[in-house]
Amino acid sequence: MSRIAIFLLWLIHFLPLGVQAAIGNAIGAALFWLIAERRHVTRINLAKCFPGMAPAARERLARAHMRAFTRSLVERGLLWWAPRERLERLIRVEGLEHLRALGGSPAILFVPHFVGMDAGFTRLTCELDMVGIYSRPKDARFARLLALGRGRFGDQRQVSRQEGVRVPIMAMMREHRPFYYLPDQDYGPRDAVFVPFFGVAAATVPGLSRIARLASAKVLPCVTRMQPGGGGYVVRIEPPWADFPTQDVEADTRRMNAYIEQVAQEIPEQYLWMHKRFKTRPPGEARFY
Repeated sequence: MSRIAIFLLWLIHFLPLGVQAAIGNAIGAALFWLIAERRHVTRINLAKCFPGMAPAARERLARAHMRAFTRSLVERGLLWWAPRERLERLIRVEGLEHLRALGGSPAILFVPHFVGMDAGFTRLTCELDMVGIYSRPKDARFARLLALGRGRFGDQRQVSRQEGVRVPIMAMMREHRPFYYLPDQDYGPRDAVFVPFFGVAAATVPGLSRIARLASAKVLPCVTRMQPGGGGYVVRIEPPWADFPTQDVEADTRRMNAYIEQVAQEIPEQYLWMHKRFKTRPPGEARFY
């Protein structure tokens, strides 16, 4: 990320959120045509997941997704530089009582890749000390800013996916830190199981089931919803899943994907459709992208 882009984000973060949202939407509308690869990936994903949707409606959804994603990037300036009091006003938390009721026992916040996920993490750090997982961005400046936004408040810990996560995550969860876990991307065939996602076989990491079992942890779904205009964000923590994990890792992973499908149908423009979710195909099946 260039110094000029960082400076512009710093300037923009002083503006009212409604103005920031308008800027993000405008930039996103332009980027839809400028970033051909992500436009291509988004269109394929939506065609695979919503085959019954009219093509014109899918195209509108693809454009809305790019606007929402870009808006979330523009508004990250708030996460990096805004005072805590402003973040607490703009990002509302619902359901925190479900997590507090566990009394510090091991807990996993299951966080699918919706565009508000970073806003949710930063807001929850105002309430909790957590442990998160990340993949190192290629851009060193962006990596530093992400670390800043995730660690401004409290005593937060971050574990690199590239360095292996199971041992350090387990140790930190024993320190009564909820694990903010994003397990729904395609990381290749290794350690993945193929389970349906909108009826399409998707290589899916079964870590949610396995870590919950090893840590004897409760799993609480957590989605941060971007609100229209200047309405901010809402972090919603749901009650712990009953009967999870089971002895059937594949069934648990199916349940995970089914939950993501449910929420993605409620706020379809906010799921990360530009990710190559179906990059890894079962043996003998043609590539999608």
